[in-house]
Amino acid sequence: MAGTVVVGAQWGDEGKGKVVDLLSDTQDVVVRFQGGNNAGHTIVVGEQTFKLHLIPSGVLHPHVTPVIANGVVIDPAVLIEEIDLLARLGIDTERLRISHNAHLIMPYHRRLDMVTDRFLGKNAIGTTRRGIGPAYADKAARTGLRVQDLFEPKILREKIRSALREKNAVLAKVYNQMPFDEDELVAGYLGHAARLAPLVTDTAALVHDALAAGRHVLFEGAQATMLDIDHGTYPFVTSSNCVAGAVCTGVGIGPACIDRVIGVAKAYVTRVATGPFPTELADGIGLRLVELGAEFGTTTGRQRRTGWFDAVQARYAARINGMTELALTKLDVLSQFPVLKVCVAYEYEGERFRDFPRQQTVVHKAVPIYEVLDGWETDISAARAFEELPRKAQDYVGFLEDAVGVPATLVGVGPARSQIVRRVA
Repeated sequence: MAGTVVVGAQWGDEGKGKVVDLLSDTQDVVVRFQGGNNAGHTIVVGEQTFKLHLIPSGVLHPHVTPVIANGVVIDPAVLIEEIDLLARLGIDTERLRISHNAHLIMPYHRRLDMVTDRFLGKNAIGTTRRGIGPAYADKAARTGLRVQDLFEPKILREKIRSALREKNAVLAKVYNQMPFDEDELVAGYLGHAARLAPLVTDTAALVHDALAAGRHVLFEGAQATMLDIDHGTYPFVTSSNCVAGAVCTGVGIGPACIDRVIGVAKAYVTRVATGPFPTELADGIGLRLVELGAEFGTTTGRQRRTGWFDAVQARYAARINGMTELALTKLDVLSQFPVLKVCVAYEYEGERFRDFPRQQTVVHKAVPIYEVLDGWETDISAARAFEELPRKAQDYVGFLEDAVGVPATLVGVGPARSQIVRRVA
């Protein structure tokens, strides 16, 4: 088997799209296994910038079969818009394959996402309001619609009618919202069916056959470890499992199919929306990181919170994912800082934690314990070999490797596809 998993090792926005794009030159199939269009991958190729939300980043390589697997929740209108955008840019999207078992995001999911998060007030999660959470909730409640339902009009109508009995009542009576019209929804989604029909297949069988034939398959995650619904900083998380183990259920393969897990981490840390963030910098340094790193969300445009690298959190991510390698991105952003800090432990009420704490109160109130390192204050964007980096930049990478316990085999030194340093594990 030759299965490689790429997952976010922090709170998202680590640069997974660039890493997947970079690795795709040696892959045959690239599979998105969870999440929805609440994630965004930005890829810079030459003079073009591609912003993808559902279609796997491997689509930019003409030899790759991009796959959206059953673990993803799909907003058909958003997917079709993305397909059309790529087509206008000259990218072949006819290779795309979509799981017949993937669940659909419906307009009432988006509406519920918006009003329920707003209703929470100061306790709001900070959802992207794309309908992701309500769609996964319906999936777990066994009331969701799947891609295959698009091709059976009678079943589609019955499921929408059944859903609207509950959704319209909640929207009208609890949130004072207008109800949705059954005929309008059915007509709209049957229209999507005509566009998507040629792309829909049994993707689990497709991936299994590719692996059995010795082809190289890459599994692309969205969001990140600390946003995983089971292993992240709950409840400030997404609604799916983002860790490497989710590949098995999100695609339909066994764990023996995976032999490489690459965790993607920035050389510092960012987080969007609410939730604990022990190393957050609410000062001029934090704002400087925002400016230098262009830290604004691909999907929402929201400004990201920034902080120093957190080795406590990264060690936890390495363990949860069974990480074999680290892809370290945006090292170049740190080039203008004379002094760098790395969090190596937390402290709370006199107790020191080297492992990620079990209690959420500790995570919320932890004081980071830092090791201080010298910066290199030199432009590193032209480096293509590790030896070409300044000694202090090499030392910083080595310190992170030792602190996390995983070798950094890829080091990003700029936003472009070519701005990468490859190393042997």
